[in-house]
Amino acid sequence: MEKFIETREVTYKGEYDIIIAGGGIAGVAAALAARRLGSKVLLIEKSVMLGGLATLGLISWYEPLCDGDGRHIIKGISEELLLLSIQYGPDDLPAHWKTDKKGDSKSRRYATHYSPTIFALALNDLMSKEGIDVRLDMIASYPIMEQNRCTGLIVESKSGREFFKVDVFIDATGDADILYRGGVPCVQGENFLSYVAHGFGSKDVQKYTETKDALSIRRWMACGSNLYGVGHPEGLHKFAGTNNEDVTKFVRMGQQILFDRIKDEPPKDRDIITIPGMAQYRTTRHIQGEYELTINDEEKHHEDSIGAIGDFRKRHVHYEIPYGCLYNKEFPNMLAAGRIVSASGDGWEVTRVIPVAALTGQVAGSAAHLACTNNQSVADIDIAALQNLLVDQGIMLHF
Repeated sequence: MEKFIETREVTYKGEYDIIIAGGGIAGVAAALAARRLGSKVLLIEKSVMLGGLATLGLISWYEPLCDGDGRHIIKGISEELLLLSIQYGPDDLPAHWKTDKKGDSKSRRYATHYSPTIFALALNDLMSKEGIDVRLDMIASYPIMEQNRCTGLIVESKSGREFFKVDVFIDATGDADILYRGGVPCVQGENFLSYVAHGFGSKDVQKYTETKDALSIRRWMACGSNLYGVGHPEGLHKFAGTNNEDVTKFVRMGQQILFDRIKDEPPKDRDIITIPGMAQYRTTRHIQGEYELTINDEEKHHEDSIGAIGDFRKRHVHYEIPYGCLYNKEFPNMLAAGRIVSASGDGWEVTRVIPVAALTGQVAGSAAHLACTNNQSVADIDIAALQNLLVDQGIMLHF
């Protein structure tokens, strides 16, 4: 591939203790955790709303915070954000989780649908109340690296190309874009073609008039594959999601499948409320960290656990996430959060969803604060001190 060298002046825009690339749930949680501990934080988001797949991506189901046996195990900012998602809009959170905060092995789990649009508005309001600097419509482009240390970030926006200096960087892009470009070893994932829009039809309106429940008027319009590949077009390759050609094809094919489904329907019988504003990938790229979470970690305890989680797909399953999943020790001031942490197979499946993304975001923000405050590598911070911080913040370390 032909290449050329580009040289241009870049405007210096300031310095932050912690910069987070990606304003999805993981990035939001990281920003909240770090700011509440006293760090100066910048959150950069490429779109014009916060929440990522949970809002812009229309995947508006907050997966369970419980283990399916009636125990509430994912807490902290993850629970705070679930409650925020339904504070101003409709929900279907079971009543027993609203009141008693417990269930049993037969009851519905601690999970809910919500309004993605209202949730995005609430997240914006929360960032303002917390005093977190947010930049929207800004792409985190490249890290400036000095001996495997990220000293700053090149960004692109309407203002052109700019530079922010940083002490500790957190990648919450969902694709490990900045860590990958900084040289952190990564693993490529694969995705089936799936596309979810929100719409309604005459039957949904009728149901709403009967129930007065706003959730009943918004129907998920799912096209393509389910979670397990059923419905993936025959003969079509799986998608990587880490280059523009791949993303473009994924989104346009999804749009075409949806259009072909609805184009011959009576025009006045239904409408599409909105289509996703981003590619709805599940697993694109994750880092090779100091520890890789796999199915072998099911029901396994870790002394350096930074949070206990369940499995959104099935009950009675537990994991503990080791801190080593969030970093590679060769890169002293860079952390991963969200679906890009070091995990594979079922480990990747259980860590990529909203509640766990919020958990790893909270941990990354807290760890970054400790590293910045104590002038340490992210690998060298006192794990006991980090765990104490997390427990103080409400996180359950062990199931």
